[in-house]
Amino acid sequence: MRSKEKNMDLTSTENKAAKKVKKADKWADKPAMEVRDLHFSYGKENVLDGVSLCLKEGRLAILAGENGAGKSTLLRLLLGELPIGENPKGDQEEGSSDGSIEILGQDIRQFKDWSSISYVPQNGMGGWKDFPASVEEIVRANLYKQIGLFRFAGKKERQQVRAALAQVGMEEYQNRLIGRLSGGQQQRVLLARALVNEPKLLILDEPTSALDEKNASHFYRLLKKINAEKRITVLMVTHDLKRASSYADDIWVLEDGKVKQEAGKGDGQA
Repeated sequence: MRSKEKNMDLTSTENKAAKKVKKADKWADKPAMEVRDLHFSYGKENVLDGVSLCLKEGRLAILAGENGAGKSTLLRLLLGELPIGENPKGDQEEGSSDGSIEILGQDIRQFKDWSSISYVPQNGMGGWKDFPASVEEIVRANLYKQIGLFRFAGKKERQQVRAALAQVGMEEYQNRLIGRLSGGQQQRVLLARALVNEPKLLILDEPTSALDEKNASHFYRLLKKINAEKRITVLMVTHDLKRASSYADDIWVLEDGKVKQEAGKGDGQA
């Protein structure tokens, strides 16, 4: 009788595991970001010429390309800073575009849930490194919408900050002034700041451009670990394709306004 009950328990456990795998597989096929036939120009200068790419949820992708290839323009379009569609004013600074972008299953023109996307800009520490603020304050600043203006952070927000710092191994530095940290430590604080609101999609622009080889490699391993454990979808723009490619599931190279896809290794040790 006990053997029969044990077999039934095993079968139940196996069925639950199978359902989880099936659910995960279905979830993994869902695009976090999809770009279709995207064109963009400033006046008569074509910057993007029919760019198409699809980033599935839970994957880590790299966008590479030479300076002037259009990476910054594509990022601005993905972040909603540049409009999709013809520019009615003909403003050359805003440019004109055609094609479509979907973020988390929604047309970007109707997308409202920007708190589900976090962005780490290139040289993002530039405005903070000389500011007399602690690591905790820098990270907590990204919760301003949740906390509200002229209000103090509550227990929930303090726990979120501690959890984000723990993810990047910086919890013991929470009271340290940001300007007293090394470049690698500052970059990890910026990553914690991006993670504190638990985003579904994380976009980084040249996050290791100011780091030496050792700190850059550590940052890639950390990013891959967070991607694998938290299943956060990651898009990283980088020139460091040689080192970063071993951590990527997808690699896109932007050249002459078009995207060429290369196979990612995705086997970098976290």
